[in-house]
Amino acid sequence: MRRWWCICLVSLWTSLAQASPALPGDIIQDLNRMQAQLRDQQYASVVNRATQQATRLESGNTADRWASALYQQLAAGALARQGQPGEAADRLAQARALSGEERAQARRWLKQEASLRRAAGQSPQASNLLAEWLRQKGGEDDSEERWKLTRWLASDQRWKAAAESLASSIGESSALNETQRTLALAIYQRTQQTDRALDLLLQGLGAKSEANNWRQAAALAQQSGQPGVAAALWDTAWRLGKLDVDHDRWQLVRLHMAGGTPARAAEYLEHWLAEGDVVRNETTLRLLANAWQQARDKSQALAAWQALARISQQADDWRRYGQLAYTWGQDERAEQAFTRAQALGDEQAAEWLATLAQSPRYSL
Repeated sequence: MRRWWCICLVSLWTSLAQASPALPGDIIQDLNRMQAQLRDQQYASVVNRATQQATRLESGNTADRWASALYQQLAAGALARQGQPGEAADRLAQARALSGEERAQARRWLKQEASLRRAAGQSPQASNLLAEWLRQKGGEDDSEERWKLTRWLASDQRWKAAAESLASSIGESSALNETQRTLALAIYQRTQQTDRALDLLLQGLGAKSEANNWRQAAALAQQSGQPGVAAALWDTAWRLGKLDVDHDRWQLVRLHMAGGTPARAAEYLEHWLAEGDVVRNETTLRLLANAWQQARDKSQALAAWQALARISQQADDWRRYGQLAYTWGQDERAEQAFTRAQALGDEQAAEWLATLAQSPRYSL
């Protein structure tokens, strides 16, 4: 609030020096006396005197109305210093209404009023005023104010408006700092602009990025229908040591299988099994078998299904191993698998054995 008040004082001196129409000498002297009272913190006295003068002059000629506006500005400054931003904003709104042809000053008051409305908790009105100030801009650099508006709109959860403001903010920024990047990412996600959110995250990813940034990027890639990108991101983060808990390990496998790189998933599983990082149980072997099958690596897939069937001793697993062997022309292995499935009570195994016996390939 103190910084705003300093701006207000400077603004008053500028208004007096550049005012058109010119003010009578007694009015200028009165305004100067009241400004001195403000410096002496005589806030109540300033508010009372400024209100009286503003009311007396507001219906007069052009010069009177301009003087009334300046008195309202002084009242606004005193109210702001007393911790009454809403009332101060109301006085600036009245000053703007009385400003006539003093458009530059009115625009300064508009910007100050927006900040006061925000301080008073009048967020929607504050954002609307700042947006209006930006529409009236006179060509000066307003990048900081555009980002402020974007931040205000996002804070108020006005996501569509925030996204529109963001487009202008980014258009005037050569590079985003971390605060701006975080804000943009939140807006993109809230407005389902997943591809843009992902692009933004990818621009900032590197060896020093936090694990959550890698996780977030992978999740966004999935949401945008790019499972291969998600798998590549997770794999990179894993190799960088960003993701190292057990849950991350299994997510890596799932992403590779969903992303069209099942062989990579299988290679990780084989490595972890060899190193003792994962338990050699039915769940792990089933995942490995499916990964190699999806990768269409015949040798590895058949070996994995055989290992799974031996450990699970389930008829369905033996039959599936036999079906895969039959499909890939491994008739001898298929017969052994179907025979074992039949012994375990699988009703379909006999049909498969009959089909195998009738195959010209098998009879040869």
